[in-house]
Amino acid sequence: MVKRIDAARLRAEVEEVRAWVEDRSNQVEKPPRAAIARAVRGTARLLAERAPGHCVEVRVPPFVAVQCIEGPRHTRGTPPNVVECDPRTWLRLACGIEDFHHSPGVDSSGSRAGEVAHWLPLIR
Repeated sequence: MVKRIDAARLRAEVEEVRAWVEDRSNQVEKPPRAAIARAVRGTARLLAERAPGHCVEVRVPPFVAVQCIEGPRHTRGTPPNVVECDPRTWLRLACGIEDFHHSPGVDSSGSRAGEVAHWLPLIR
C-alpha cells in the first residue's frame, strides 16, 4: 500500500520555501537544499497520487522523478512522454505561480506530456 501525502505537512514544507519560489527579483536568499528537496518531492508525489498512471514521467533533477497520468506503461529506455524542469520552476508550477504552457523553464516532449498541466496547480 502506498502512503498518502499528508496535506498539512506538505503545505508546511512548501511554506518553508515559498518566499524564494515567489520572488521574481531574485533578492530572496535560496533556502537550504534539504528544504527545497522536501517541497519538490512532496509536490511531485502529490501529482503522482492525484493523477495515477505511468504514461508521463515528470523529472525534477536532482530531487525526484515520478510517473503519472493513465495510459500505456513505459518499461525501457527513455519514456515517450517526459516533463522536466528545475526545482524552482516545478514549485512555481505546483503553486500556480507559473503556467505550464508558457513557462520557459519547462522542457516537455511527447504527445501526452502536456496533460500534466491539467493537474496543476497542486497547492493554492
